[in-house]
Amino acid sequence: METALKLLRSNMRQYGMFIALILIMLLFQFLSDGILLKPLNITNLILQNSYILILAIGMLLVIITGHIDLSVGSIAAFVGAVSAIMMVKYGMPFPAAMVLSLLIGAAVGAWQGFWVAYVRIPSFIVTLAGMLLFRGLTMLVLDGKSVAPFPEGFRAISTGFLPDVPGNWDIHLLTIIVGIVLSVLYLFMEWRGRMIQTRYELELLPVPFFLLKLAGVLAIINLFTFVLSSYKGLPNILIMLFVLIVAYTFVMRKTVMGRHIYALGGNEKAAKLSGVKTKKMTFWVFVNMGVLAALAGLVFAARLNAATPKAGVNFELDAIAAVFIGGASATGGVGTVLGAIIGGLVMGVMNNGMSLIGLGIDYQQGIKGLVLLLAVAFDLYNKNKSA
Repeated sequence: METALKLLRSNMRQYGMFIALILIMLLFQFLSDGILLKPLNITNLILQNSYILILAIGMLLVIITGHIDLSVGSIAAFVGAVSAIMMVKYGMPFPAAMVLSLLIGAAVGAWQGFWVAYVRIPSFIVTLAGMLLFRGLTMLVLDGKSVAPFPEGFRAISTGFLPDVPGNWDIHLLTIIVGIVLSVLYLFMEWRGRMIQTRYELELLPVPFFLLKLAGVLAIINLFTFVLSSYKGLPNILIMLFVLIVAYTFVMRKTVMGRHIYALGGNEKAAKLSGVKTKKMTFWVFVNMGVLAALAGLVFAARLNAATPKAGVNFELDAIAAVFIGGASATGGVGTVLGAIIGGLVMGVMNNGMSLIGLGIDYQQGIKGLVLLLAVAFDLYNKNKSA
């Protein structure tokens, strides 16, 4: 019991936000008379928040290193505009246009990373300038007008679904199969992790709590896939998000690069003395942010089926809020990919739930602001208490 409480306290922020997400979903499920968790609405939640979740992953790395990026919404809009010119006006095949768009995002990230890492201009100033610059360039590229429509294949990345297995089924059978496969993989990974902990005589979660955790996660995985299977199945964008989450979680937890990013955010001088190439690491974190901002811009444009001058407005604020709500520290060095995703889902469910029950945008903005403030205050409280 004592071990379980210790582990719970050490992961209080992450577990707390996950529990808060569940409670918020149950609250709005009740207040919306059951609409929130209907298959159609769950699918819409994924589609509506996909680009914010993509941005949150990149923003997490930036914030862990102790920086901030205010330009991601403008970069997303700019890349969406350029992709529209390439595909709609010049008829470029969408795979080639997407690759070029991601390269443009990388170049933009490199431009900003250079000023932050090597010239040592504060990231707040560099990215604020970038926000204004790329918003202006978006208007110039589009000449103040929307450009549409995109090719059908391009739109499918944001609005398409995985095809089902052949046959006449009442539900999307492939989605159910995916849920079962994910459940088996999760059980294997948890069992393997527990065996490794036992081998090295590390602290183990007591068996009752371990089984409760397994049961809870398995229930969520299979309930989620069952709900999706009742509509159209797995959205293509959900597959992309899953790949990004797994890849970035692996990089941050299992690679030298991930450890260097955390070290840089924890104490830059100490990291430099330990052999971390701090300037180079900062530079590549901003390049990564540029690529993910470009990807988010493509996803948003595909969903909207148009590139507009006003695309991406406030995206950066939603991404930053998602990262902080998900457990990242305002001082750097702390945060997880899964936490950022949970934070983004908290924001997304709140937006969707408040819209379903008819709350005006004024109330929505105020409530989201309070949630962000309380999340950061909770982080500072935990730090002071542990100190």
